[in-house]
Amino acid sequence: MRIVVKTYLLIGILISLAAFNLFLLYQQEQSTSSQSYSIIRAGDVKVKAESISSLATSIANGNLQDKKKMQEEIDEVQSILTIIKNGGVIKGHALEKIPESISSEYNKVLSTWKFFKSEATQVEKTSVFDLEATSAMNYVLQKNQELVLYTDALTKDLQNLDRNYNIHKQIAKDLAEGAKIIGQQSLLISIGEGDDVQKVLKQERLEFEIGIRKLLQISTADIDVESVGAIHEELTPIPRENSESLRKLDPLWESVQIKIKILEERALLSPEFSSAKNKMNAEKLILFGNIDDLLDSWNNEITNQNSKEQIVIQILLAIDIAVFILVLYVIRQSLSPLESITKALSRVKEGVYGEKIEYSGTDEVGQLVENFNIMSDTIKQKEAEAKKTDTAKDEFLAMITHELKTPLVPIQGYADMLLSEHLGKLTSKQKDRIGIIKSSSESLLSMISDLLDAQKLELGQLRMKKEQSNIKDTIDKALEILKPQSEKNNIKISSNAVDFTINHDPERIRQVITNLIKNSLTAVEPNSGKIELIMEILPTEIKISVKDNGTGIPIDKQKDLFKKFYQVDATLTRERGGSGLGLAICKGIIESHGGQILVVSIPNQGSTFAFTIPKETSKETKFPVNSA
Repeated sequence: MRIVVKTYLLIGILISLAAFNLFLLYQQEQSTSSQSYSIIRAGDVKVKAESISSLATSIANGNLQDKKKMQEEIDEVQSILTIIKNGGVIKGHALEKIPESISSEYNKVLSTWKFFKSEATQVEKTSVFDLEATSAMNYVLQKNQELVLYTDALTKDLQNLDRNYNIHKQIAKDLAEGAKIIGQQSLLISIGEGDDVQKVLKQERLEFEIGIRKLLQISTADIDVESVGAIHEELTPIPRENSESLRKLDPLWESVQIKIKILEERALLSPEFSSAKNKMNAEKLILFGNIDDLLDSWNNEITNQNSKEQIVIQILLAIDIAVFILVLYVIRQSLSPLESITKALSRVKEGVYGEKIEYSGTDEVGQLVENFNIMSDTIKQKEAEAKKTDTAKDEFLAMITHELKTPLVPIQGYADMLLSEHLGKLTSKQKDRIGIIKSSSESLLSMISDLLDAQKLELGQLRMKKEQSNIKDTIDKALEILKPQSEKNNIKISSNAVDFTINHDPERIRQVITNLIKNSLTAVEPNSGKIELIMEILPTEIKISVKDNGTGIPIDKQKDLFKKFYQVDATLTRERGGSGLGLAICKGIIESHGGQILVVSIPNQGSTFAFTIPKETSKETKFPVNSA
């Protein structure tokens, strides 16, 4: 049977079973709907009570337009409780009256509702805010900006005074910071923060008062300075020409301080409102508890009445589970071959081609398997052809690169010969032009050498002449090559390399170090650039890092740095040239030594390129240290 036919058949069974279940559930719903609506409406009393408490608070806060809405909510709750007791209709739904067996729970709800309604009415009539504390808070917030401006101005007035006024300057800075904190704490009080904020505000007020008194030559003997970590002291009077801001600050602070003291001692909410609201909330919780008891009792009553319907539901549930398991089994049996196809596709994703899937069916899965087998063979053939083409291309490119390198040697040689004036005197202009020829040929030769090395790495033909050699000599020779360029740009290069024998190709490792330092030389600024070569001897390897304080490398560019031909700046107008092969060649050389190369860079903070070389049979040298 085809999978599509099986699927339609199973869907038909599920739809039929679902229709039968819906029919039975509908019958049960019709028999219990009136009781359900009654329970829902009883639960609505909790929602309405929550709304009434919010509206009462809103009215006390001055929103008188909510008064009508609150009365409507109270009337609606009263109507719901009456209909629940006697039965009736609400919004087109018939409600059944409560059973006699739970009438005591209903009476508790009715009684607590009356108490709650009384307390909500009391909250409605009470004012929310303490007017004096609110006025003080508004005044402090209003004047705080002036306080900040005057303290900042005071700091500027004192900044040109000599060192005899250093304490005055520090006090002025503390006053400026304290003014800001006072504003922040006052704002926190305005949004309802509690005792901790008031304690912080009091401490800031004391510190501000002590500081301004000291600057004004006023005694602090009546203030508990130790409580805020201060001391009594007399300061040198501030010259009059530097105390204009202080004279303006003094009266402003006197007026603000009075209001701050009010905020320290009194909350924004009035005590009468808090008391009334707490009583209302307490009655609300009692009402909620009684409603929950009523609903629990009512639900238990319904459960006892509908025990037979519950047995039917359990039987239907068991049938549903059995049918669902059966459907899952049939579907799994029909689609099990897809698992083999998925595994085969995963192998293709990993680069394994030509594998066959064994399946003898003739359904849609069988057709899919046949097409996959054909596709796998085709990809295998194409991959083999592509590899041959790539190998031929790489060999051809390596040959062409080698041939391009050959004529550059005599060009450089004759350029050196001309510049040395062995063939005759040259004018300054001729020397400049020949110098351009020489530098251009050197750049071209460097790029061709990089390209040749990259191709040899790709073909596995780059020779490594590893030997037990002193790594310090390799590092020193690389630094010596780059010394003229670093001195020309006044860039400091330091090294902590020590004598250590390790199995490596000195020429190739020197090529890696030279390449990394050249990159750093282009990244740092002349006259301020610093490059550190750091050598670390680890238990199983040595680690060599080249660290600079240059421009760094963007985070999104770092993952591709070691790819061939990759340029961090790929625009045609980039400031620094290069083939984009240097780091790729470095990576190939280090990996050929069995090590790893990595980069850590933070934009505008510099970069660190590091590579490792396994010790293998390495040993520490016993060479005498050359003092030179």
